[in-house]
Amino acid sequence: MILKIGEPAPSFELPDQNGQVRRLKDYRGSWVLLYFYPKDDTPGCTKEACAIRDNFPDFQELELKVLGVSIDSVESHEKFAEKYDLPFTLLSDEKKEVVGKYGVWGKKMFLGREFEGTLRTSFLIDPEGKIAKIYEDVKPEIHAKEVLNFFQQGQAER
Repeated sequence: MILKIGEPAPSFELPDQNGQVRRLKDYRGSWVLLYFYPKDDTPGCTKEACAIRDNFPDFQELELKVLGVSIDSVESHEKFAEKYDLPFTLLSDEKKEVVGKYGVWGKKMFLGREFEGTLRTSFLIDPEGKIAKIYEDVKPEIHAKEVLNFFQQGQAER
């Protein structure tokens, strides 16, 4: 499935790092950054999460909710969030249902080896639940600033 800007974001129900079930529909009325990442506590994913953490006051000022999603377990997310003091929600998609719905599970290359995994992709979802922007091939170090710039440049209607 290839999602497009303007389409409704696929619904989901996933447990967070504390085991609490979160639903996309619970965030209706708010902007949501739904970011998919490959694996907890790996170099790129840690850089991305920490950059969001370091810019989190700006996300809060914009009332922009942040949901990180990987196929790691609830326990793994709990350790990752605790280790890096992450102030946002991490969702566990161990059954790979949501990565499939969003089309972010696919072939990857690492050190000349091809394998299946989560593609580093983010979706900015508007208050009506529609996809407002899609970030593909996300660069972990700059992604938080990219998202904030989208709002600061007035590209998001608030």
